[in-house]
Amino acid sequence: MNYTFFAQTDPGRCRENNEDSFSIDEATRLGVLADGMGGYNAGEIASGMATAFIKSELARWLAQAGPQAKTAEVRRAIEICVDNANLSIFNASKSNPQYSGMGTTLVMGVFQDARLLLGHIGDSRCYRLRGHEFLQITKDHSMLQEQIDAGLLTPEQAATSANKNLVTRALGVEDSVMVELNEHHVEPGDLYLMCSDGLSDMLEDEAMARILHNHSSLENMAAELVTMANENGGRDNITVLLTQVEASSEKRGLIARLLGK
Repeated sequence: MNYTFFAQTDPGRCRENNEDSFSIDEATRLGVLADGMGGYNAGEIASGMATAFIKSELARWLAQAGPQAKTAEVRRAIEICVDNANLSIFNASKSNPQYSGMGTTLVMGVFQDARLLLGHIGDSRCYRLRGHEFLQITKDHSMLQEQIDAGLLTPEQAATSANKNLVTRALGVEDSVMVELNEHHVEPGDLYLMCSDGLSDMLEDEAMARILHNHSSLENMAAELVTMANENGGRDNITVLLTQVEASSEKRGLIARLLGK
């Protein structure tokens, strides 16, 4: 499989600073996105620490382990890196009064051949476009999602709820946190969209899917997603991280030969 990455971030129309952060390591096929929270510049600090720490530590481990690393080993490496990032943010918030209470959401993916190990904390999301099917493949850790699961709210009611941004799990708020990890099968042609809630709160799923269908380049897709989120209000920072999957050239060459092309 060949993987292509592109990311874009924007402060939106209502925020002076940008508390979102992302990191990409193409060599190890790692993408990380975080949406910080906290007063002053604390959110920026938390999200920046999360993405920088995880990219540095996990990318180094992935490079050393190589592409044949077993799924269980990669899962454990992700858990350890997230635990260490969480503790670093938590300790920074305790030792610096101006950072008190800071934290961040997290969504991250490690792509290896035909599999994706996807981890998340909070309400930053990952979607997958496969053919004409656009699907959210993470489930928010939020008060709103718990109310939906309990049957107290319908998804339509949740869309206009005042409790949109109340997360039930965040990185750096406590001395320990559990990252939700799931493995997904990857197919050639898949397109993955990680985003902060500054995008998902401003655009319906159908609108996001339409934008991804209408543009050929990741750069144009990202630009249109950000533009539309801003045109719909831009009430929060907006970050998108796109990953395009294609069959390797060797495989395409073999198929072409089998078809006589």
